[in-house]
Amino acid sequence: MTDEKAGPDLPPRSDTEPTVAAMPTPAAATARDDQNWVEPGTPAYRRVAMALFLAGFATFSLIYCVQPLLPAFADDFAVSPTQSSLALSLTTGFLAFSILLAGAASEAFGRRRLMFVSMCAASVLNIADAFIPNWHVLLVARALEGFVLGGVPAVAMAYLAEEIHPRGLGLAMGLYVGGTAFGGMAGRVGVGLLTEFSSWEVALGVLGGLDLLAAIGFFILLPPSRNFTTKPGFQLAYHIDAWAKHLRHPALPFLFVTGALSMGCFVTVYNYAGFRLVADPYNLGQGEISLIFMVYLFGIAASSIAGGLADKHGRGPVMAVGILVALTGVALTLMGSIYGVIGGIIVLTSGFFMAHSVASGWVGRMAKQSKGHASSLYLLSYYLGSSVMGSIGGWFWTHGGWSAVAGFAGALLVIALLVSGHLWRYARRVETRPV
Repeated sequence: MTDEKAGPDLPPRSDTEPTVAAMPTPAAATARDDQNWVEPGTPAYRRVAMALFLAGFATFSLIYCVQPLLPAFADDFAVSPTQSSLALSLTTGFLAFSILLAGAASEAFGRRRLMFVSMCAASVLNIADAFIPNWHVLLVARALEGFVLGGVPAVAMAYLAEEIHPRGLGLAMGLYVGGTAFGGMAGRVGVGLLTEFSSWEVALGVLGGLDLLAAIGFFILLPPSRNFTTKPGFQLAYHIDAWAKHLRHPALPFLFVTGALSMGCFVTVYNYAGFRLVADPYNLGQGEISLIFMVYLFGIAASSIAGGLADKHGRGPVMAVGILVALTGVALTLMGSIYGVIGGIIVLTSGFFMAHSVASGWVGRMAKQSKGHASSLYLLSYYLGSSVMGSIGGWFWTHGGWSAVAGFAGALLVIALLVSGHLWRYARRVETRPV
């Protein structure tokens, strides 16, 4: 038996998961009798939550550890702000496409095993980054790091949707997204502070070693899948059909668009805030800028709270509120005061993680079958938004300064809010249909 097969007295995974239409409200949702769910409040639930928290931490600390280093890269390698942003954009761009492959590969290779191998490989590459003196070689290494990390995000979302009881899915997904927020914060803050007192090479190497330990802890804690059985071989027609069905869904593509727009806004603000704050009138140092990323603590809290609220009150209203909060944060960054800028980043971070936490859980609930494929499409859009919008933001920074960046980011959120309104109306329609 592999680590992904159900035990002899567990039923095989079914591809007829109820849709939102079959669940009038979250409170009325009932679990399928043939699923061996991980129940909220049990030791197994706590192990899953902790393991996925470590996965989120490792993945996002590795992805975003270079974000506070973009001004340093621009100086050390004599490149422009837009070029320096490629150290992050290439990672998220390759991550976006590898997620599609990873979601399919996990069907044959296994959810737990693929996530572990991906985390280990990316950690080793991050250590290697510390020994690369050439800008273009560093970009290649960062692109490879994004590619191997694709085995974590989509698979983690699919694992939770398959294994956690529906009444606890929102909270579990919120905790996972909280882990991503903590990882994003720790990677940025830790690397920034270490760079201040040593060098960015040492900082990247230390982080890679820590995330290798996190990968080992993840593998020890995460229970094997109960409701998923591997499918040997790579059946291209099966995967194409699974992706096509999700793209024809009346609401899932709108969730994908929401992820792309909100993430595009979020990364744009964070990419160029550093360039703004190292210049007049702020003149902050590398360590001081990295401490600003401590505001991710608000994202951790917001994602967990939003997941619980979505289980109680529905995903549509909570996601819309999250986007509105993020939009308010972008507006606050236009203030000249350093306190206004930091306050705006705090509000933006809280709102973004509210919306992302809800959307992540909603994908797993909305997909009828092949949840790994649905998650991979969501994250493909999510990271493409990060890669493309994050780089485009550099043009606005170069030609219009911060007001242009904030205008671009705000426009993305306005569109996301309109799309979320459509999703809210869709959810209300299917909830009122007779069962």
